[in-house]
Amino acid sequence: MSRRVVVIGHGMVGSRFAEEIRRRDPDGERVTLTVLGAEPFPAYNRVLLSTVLAGGLRPGMVALPAVDGVEVHLGVAATGIDRAARVVHGDDGTAHPYDELVLATGCRAWLPPIDGLGDDGVPAPGVSLFRDLDDCDRIGAAAVPGARIAVVGGGLLGVEAARGLTGRGVAVTLVHPCMHLMERQLDMEAGDVLADALRGLGVDVRCGVGAKAWDPATGLDCDDGSRIAADAVVVAAGVRANTELAVAAGLAVGEGILVDDRLATDDGRVHAIGDCAQHPHAAAGLVQSGWEQAAVLADLLTGTDPAARYRGTRPVTRLKATGVDLAAVGDVAAGDEQLRFSDPRRGRYGVLALRDDRVVGAVLMGLPDAAATITGLYDSGAPAPEDRLALLLGRALPGEATPAADPVRLPGSAIVCRCNSVTKNALVTAWRAGATDVDALSRRTRAGTGCGGCRDAVCGIRDWLAEADPPQEDAA
Repeated sequence: MSRRVVVIGHGMVGSRFAEEIRRRDPDGERVTLTVLGAEPFPAYNRVLLSTVLAGGLRPGMVALPAVDGVEVHLGVAATGIDRAARVVHGDDGTAHPYDELVLATGCRAWLPPIDGLGDDGVPAPGVSLFRDLDDCDRIGAAAVPGARIAVVGGGLLGVEAARGLTGRGVAVTLVHPCMHLMERQLDMEAGDVLADALRGLGVDVRCGVGAKAWDPATGLDCDDGSRIAADAVVVAAGVRANTELAVAAGLAVGEGILVDDRLATDDGRVHAIGDCAQHPHAAAGLVQSGWEQAAVLADLLTGTDPAARYRGTRPVTRLKATGVDLAAVGDVAAGDEQLRFSDPRRGRYGVLALRDDRVVGAVLMGLPDAAATITGLYDSGAPAPEDRLALLLGRALPGEATPAADPVRLPGSAIVCRCNSVTKNALVTAWRAGATDVDALSRRTRAGTGCGGCRDAVCGIRDWLAEADPPQEDAA
């Protein structure tokens, strides 16, 4: 008899978990899968919302592929978990019995307690959070040419939102209470270079300035005494894990739902993955963590690999903002050897950290060749070349066995798509199996369906294969 698995949450991670289950158990012989999704539309790629906001993608273009053989209930929120009876209750009155329960409830945008922004997490008129497609619709309605919009929060999402809005012809002011942008990923100097790059793209960046009060009639008042004339406010001030169901069910919770290496909570039949889960070695806010967790849990619940364990995710962050190339990998502070390069006038900055001759961290802005090579070394754990300066600057390294910025020269084991852990070898295998265009390669391997940052590399490998290993029908 198949195991009944219920998933609460139909976002990127819940959807990926369903896909991973069906990849291992396509006929449902081992697992019967039911998914509850509170949003009324199918799963979509939340990572690409900033591109939707900028107008580069239509909302329908970020939808994730449907998974066959899964019972999905859209627009149905779970209202409670009866652990004794092993039943999940939905707000439509339905009850869903389970043998194993997976919480993939994600997180919600945080609305800070600032006068005029809203109450109880509900934004006031003229104020929008930035977390889902509905938020994009609200922001888009306000972002008419000539409008003035204040963005509160200078983390990754705030920076992406500000840059996206400038592309719509909007006057944007970005306020951030910390002394530099993206302080979780960048040091002060890198944050300053990023701020200057954004100013060059039309964003009025104000660091060390906190929002104090919002009044649609007068604008946004700040704690330095200034007032920003704004027609609307976009809040990107952080997120909070959705743990309410877990708390009500009596599960152990910290900042998220506490899980072990099997992704199990303190109730062995209840699991948590993605942004709602708190694992000691999971990087917060990275979709790759949730997807790696989904694969491990699918191995366990289908019995494909009973020894599977989640040990953590190696963090890589890429900023998705037109005109700004920024990558942050690992932990720069973990290195005992550091090399820095700064060229703020041209928007370039790099710091490379190594330990025992391996890359353990880097921040790279305006250095795309270096970012490709250094990320490859970080992924593979291969020794760094002796010429550290050449590595940091992204120069060709004759005779050095390192990943190259040119995707054609990458070794087969190199990871092309970090979001989905897709190697060059996997793309080559998919090509030879008949996936001979970029869309087909993406469907077969999932490369390019995360943040989208690897699309150019996938195109480069496709072009190389078309020339070096043409499809059979074209080979004659």
